[in-house]
Amino acid sequence: MKIIKYLLVGFVFGIVLTKSEAVSWYRIYEMFQFQSFHMYGIIMTAVVTGVIGIQIIKRNKIKDIKGLPIEIADKEPGNARYWIGGILFGLGWALVGACPGPIYILIGAGFWSVFIVLFGALLGTYLYGVFKDKLPH
Repeated sequence: MKIIKYLLVGFVFGIVLTKSEAVSWYRIYEMFQFQSFHMYGIIMTAVVTGVIGIQIIKRNKIKDIKGLPIEIADKEPGNARYWIGGILFGLGWALVGACPGPIYILIGAGFWSVFIVLFGALLGTYLYGVFKDKLPH
């Protein structure tokens, strides 16, 4: 039963991203060329929504689905890793034209060539797991 909830949320999320054109390669291209505010507006809306949600969770001491308190740990110090990770993520996003969430949406919309992107994302994640202990954290 729990999986149905997750599938429903994912389905609605996919519709919202598709209708807002957040999965459009042209919108992503415009964003990286600084030609349009559209994607920046979507991202800022997500950030503001996340900040408000986190504050509600912290101030009201909301519990998770199992009844345990939600604890959000502070980020570890380390400026370089966030810059390097952000640059790599941004370069991948710019080159491919999709971040991880829309990959599945694009496949669901029938863009079969995005399976290559999914394979690359999964391979990168696997390689990170392999080399994680050797990387500076």
